[in-house]
Amino acid sequence: MSSRWATAVTSRSGALLILLTTAALTALVWLTSPAQPADEPTDGLPAGKQSTRVVELADRFPSGRTDAAVVVYERANGPLTAADREAIASTAKALAATAEGGFVPAAQISPDERAALLIVPVAGGLDDTAQSAVVDAIRATVSASPGSPAPPGLTAQVTGGPAFSRDIAAAFDGADLTLLLTTAGVVALLLLATYRSPVLWIAPLLVIGVGDQLVAKLLPWVGRLVGERTDAAVSGIVSVLVFGAGTDYALLLISRYREQLRRTPDRRHAMAIALRAATPAVVGSAATVILALLTLILATLTSNRTLGVSAAIGVAIALLFGLVVLPAVLACLPRGVFWPLVPRVGSAEPSDTGLWARIAGAVGRRPAVVLTVAVVLLGALSTGLLSTRIGLSQTEQFRTEVESVTAQQALARHFPAGSSQPLAVISTSAQAGAVTAALRTVDGVADVGRPETSDDGSLSQVSVQLTDGSGTAAADRSVRDIRDALAGIPGADGLVGGAPAVDLDQRDANVRDNLIIGALVLAVVLLVLIMLLRSLVAPVLLLLTVVVSYAASLGAATLVLTHLLDLPALDAGVPLLSFLFLVALGVDYNIFLVTRAREESIVRGDTGTATIRALGTTGAVITSAGVLLAAVFAVLGVLPVIALTQIGVIVGIGVLLDTLLVRTLVVPAIILLLGERFWWPGRPGHRPPAGPRAEVAVTSEALPR
Repeated sequence: MSSRWATAVTSRSGALLILLTTAALTALVWLTSPAQPADEPTDGLPAGKQSTRVVELADRFPSGRTDAAVVVYERANGPLTAADREAIASTAKALAATAEGGFVPAAQISPDERAALLIVPVAGGLDDTAQSAVVDAIRATVSASPGSPAPPGLTAQVTGGPAFSRDIAAAFDGADLTLLLTTAGVVALLLLATYRSPVLWIAPLLVIGVGDQLVAKLLPWVGRLVGERTDAAVSGIVSVLVFGAGTDYALLLISRYREQLRRTPDRRHAMAIALRAATPAVVGSAATVILALLTLILATLTSNRTLGVSAAIGVAIALLFGLVVLPAVLACLPRGVFWPLVPRVGSAEPSDTGLWARIAGAVGRRPAVVLTVAVVLLGALSTGLLSTRIGLSQTEQFRTEVESVTAQQALARHFPAGSSQPLAVISTSAQAGAVTAALRTVDGVADVGRPETSDDGSLSQVSVQLTDGSGTAAADRSVRDIRDALAGIPGADGLVGGAPAVDLDQRDANVRDNLIIGALVLAVVLLVLIMLLRSLVAPVLLLLTVVVSYAASLGAATLVLTHLLDLPALDAGVPLLSFLFLVALGVDYNIFLVTRAREESIVRGDTGTATIRALGTTGAVITSAGVLLAAVFAVLGVLPVIALTQIGVIVGIGVLLDTLLVRTLVVPAIILLLGERFWWPGRPGHRPPAGPRAEVAVTSEALPR
């Protein structure tokens, strides 16, 4: 079956049919792609948590889901002047036209009289576009109000929840195009360097680029399926995965194709043989990544579930384009597409003469020494974990200076830092008095507002300002203390929501997902390796090398992020996503190497010789793939959001470690030291090398020359 399929894909009529079908389906998806689903108030919130339930109950109160933008006025060199106060009052009147309800309360003056706040009500439940428009209008009014230009020395900036959301959205303005062009440029340069051909790189880049755009048009369908829109962060990560995985598959296939062109005069026949030989490793690799990504369906955070489904679809499309569309394209191109290094029949095999042949020989001579040195190096890098800190406050989310952050910092110098984003505490009306009294006794509470009764009179809601800003450790402690205090009031049924509670609940959800999803990823990868290699020892050892590599990568990345990029801590969601990508993608290169070693073992009957041959043969292509994938993930650094930069750095370092150290030295040394025991209970070297169903049919030694 595989032979007929490979022949059909690479035949003249089959290749043409595939290209026409791909063009038609891509156009159909492009034209019928729906709009993203509307924003929901609970998007991105952990299911079942108190903060999520507060959002769900908000409509039962007269204030609804009203949010607030905060205009922060500050005079750095002394108290506010009379002219300052007059300008602030004029701005408040001008903002009434933008504010929800048409009214802006009088300014709050700080105790030191050097700052003032204007709380501007904003309608809750707005989608991203509408909310951004409101914040832009507020900022424009502040800049052009009747009191402007502001008196010299008085600054005015806008912060609060809507303003933070606006600045995050602004960070992604034009990000799709920037990320696409940067990624495509990086891939083009590295493909050009890898193939050393001014022509060949164009084919895989175009194929992968079309696949990436097809995935982009499928993402709105994913949003409708999952129930949450796919935002710019999701689309950026998915695009990087499509380019990275697709390029890896292309490199492996073209490497096999180049090998066969040295043995087979007919290029279509050579491509058919290469396709059959590369398919098991590529499918096994893609299946590992896809199944690992789908474990995110069980995550608590809906944003992680959305990312998991979206990324899995992206890798599946990359697989389809890599094993169907790209072979069809290459089969239509002449052998001269490799110019100037055109592979000729009978030319030397790189695995016998090149750099990687020498490296393989060196590992083969001293595997124990090589393994010891590599393990010591990985252990040294892992010590960076001792300084790893997880958890960023809201003001630490950006790499660039944004107005909402600088305004929040100014606010915190003169007011309680939690003033801009208060808690919302909901309880039964019968216990509203007891709840209010209990709130006033909790450390970290700066102010407690007046209770508001729900439309049916059964519930009460009160606004609570914290001393500390959302996302800080002190704010987390205050939220926990408030929840403990409310739990001790019989019949209160207290719920604590608002931005500080959301931040805490999201971090708690990430801790849970780190444990559950992490264990599931390891189980899925182990199962795929067992089925692919038909072994028990090899999968366990390969998985162990990837876990050790992840620890070393996270430790090394911590040192880079802390000391070179001056980032204070890892975002709470970064460890899980970087672990997922590194384990799944790191296993890829092990699969490429070990499946080739297994093939060679069947032909040669000796695991040691087969491993050295496999390392020499796959070294160049897997190293190229790893360097390219690391560079592609590093492209996430063009976006000014710290979490994406951190994922790019961690995965980039991890892929390089997997490629240049683990797959090159550690895994071959382990195989050489264990010999046939590595494949237990399988014995590939003892299988008969002939017969209609023998695997030798797809090995390099058995292919026609």
